[in-house]
Amino acid sequence: MKPIPTPKSPPPDVLRCAYMELVVTDLARSRAFYADVLGLTVTEEDETTVSLRTIDEFIHHNLVLRRGPVAAVAAFSYRVRSPEDLDKAVAFYTELGCRVERNENGFTNGIGDSVRVQDPLGFPLEFFHDVQHVDRLSWRYDLHVPGALVRLDHFNQVTPDVPLAVKHMEDLNFRVTEDIQDDQGVTYAAWMRRKPTVHDTAMTGGDGPRMHHVAFATHEKHNILSICDKLGSLRMSDHIERGPGRHGVSNAFYLYLRDPDGHRVEIYTQDYYTGDPDNPVVTWDVHDNQRRDWWGTPVVPSWYTDASLVLDLDGKPQPVAARTEESELEVTIGADGFSYTRKGDDEGELPAWKQGEYKLGNQL
Repeated sequence: MKPIPTPKSPPPDVLRCAYMELVVTDLARSRAFYADVLGLTVTEEDETTVSLRTIDEFIHHNLVLRRGPVAAVAAFSYRVRSPEDLDKAVAFYTELGCRVERNENGFTNGIGDSVRVQDPLGFPLEFFHDVQHVDRLSWRYDLHVPGALVRLDHFNQVTPDVPLAVKHMEDLNFRVTEDIQDDQGVTYAAWMRRKPTVHDTAMTGGDGPRMHHVAFATHEKHNILSICDKLGSLRMSDHIERGPGRHGVSNAFYLYLRDPDGHRVEIYTQDYYTGDPDNPVVTWDVHDNQRRDWWGTPVVPSWYTDASLVLDLDGKPQPVAARTEESELEVTIGADGFSYTRKGDDEGELPAWKQGEYKLGNQL
């Protein structure tokens, strides 16, 4: 990919990731998964769309499900500080030569004046400020379920060139909190934030542009375990792709699920504060088998390979470009890959039950 210039126009002042618009092929089945199983609150719905929100949210929605022919992401949406920031978004992306559309009435119900762009990385981004307020349900304990989802936490985007993506997001005043590299200087993933947590989005190296996952937070670890128990009771355990566990990166407790269309959803809790200007960046060695799971549990191959398509502003799937640098899967669990528990250990020093787990052929 060609270098992305830094615009002279100032970027919009992004507050936080606010919502994702997902295209789903079976609206009723997806509604049941997100509302009945995961417990998101339906704010509004009609024959083609369902708007849902988390317990602590006061804006209209954190997730929009829209029926369509191809399962994909229609928008990664960010809230900005003021209405004037929409003018900045238009100028910023117009200078980059990106396609830009503005809708004074919003692209989804409950959202006001909004700007959507196809960014230089190929992702459909939205920026908005005006929004309909709704009841925050934090004190409605009569409505809380054991696995209550309390806020939208982050997005995760798959892109072939992570440093290129990081540089562009830094032009939007996002800051890196953690990344994964090797001793040759290859960057495999980076976590970037606007709000003072580990990330509002992450850039994961792979074939893209695609969406790796959207993440919702719970208050405590036990909420995540309750979701696992509920899925087991409903005989829906096949929706669990990975976890539960604790990440090395972010230090958060996690669970990865797949929705009826295969969109990946992370349930996430207990990362850390990053708001100080001198917050240090944490860099992980790609061969450290505790980076992705602090307990050393192997990552299932699908977690590295599978991701959702993203749409252009006409609603057509974006073409996917291949990553040219080595993948994290190849260098860790591929035929010539390796992982360690203690840096400097030979692979043969891993217990026999661990050696098999860290090779793709043995997993398969």
